Amino acid sequence: MEYRNLGLSGLKVPVLSFGTGTFGGTNEFFQRWGQTDIKEASRLVDITVERGVNFFDTANVYSQGDAETILGQAIKGRRENMIISTKGGFSMGPGKNDKGGSRWHLTKALEDSLRRLQTDYVDLYFIHGFDESTPIEETLRTLNTMVDSGKIRYLGASNFAAWQLQKSQYLAKDLNLENYVIYQGYYSLIGRDYEQELMPLLQDQGMGLMAWSPLGWGRLGRWPRGCSTRR
Repeated sequence: MEYRNLGLSGLKVPVLSFGTGTFGGTNEFFQRWGQTDIKEASRLVDITVERGVNFFDTANVYSQGDAETILGQAIKGRRENMIISTKGGFSMGPGKNDKGGSRWHLTKALEDSLRRLQTDYVDLYFIHGFDESTPIEETLRTLNTMVDSGKIRYLGASNFAAWQLQKSQYLAKDLNLENYVIYQGYYSLIGRDYEQELMPLLQDQGMGLMAWSPLGWGRLGRWPRGCSTRR
């Protein structure tokens, strides 16, 4: 398996990661993605690790936390050999403060994610989407405190517009705060908007890219159900 540095950081990660959006399927939206339970998730983790991929990507909003819970169970006893990323910022409840990039919400979101994942740190933490209602400085200072505490090792941004990412990066530098080392967004042969502004921005900032749905939501192909994974 080929490894590359995570952006300009010293962390080396495999070029492939395993997304856990199909884990759980315990609400109506994510049922359409999949309903992988703990037993099947453990089998998939075994197969993935055997092939040299130890990078697992999840999010608190996936099945409202159940994907994190299942991943935590599936990697139990071998956490030190795994690279785990999760995300926060999207809605986790009906309350006004149950979403966003505020200190109030992110602090709770991270603690809940760590509990579900059964770990005391995550290797990579993404802000799942830009929150225009919270000052960027508040979000960055909150994340910086989390890195200083050892609960997060590296930071990422997901689904930002180019100007949102650029403003965040410049402000982090000006305030001497931890900045985002990687961007996660949609990029495929049929979804190439990323190339217009985000790609040159990431190149300028030395950031890495994690592409989600590189097969265009399955329209560019998908792994047939029932097909053997041991070829």
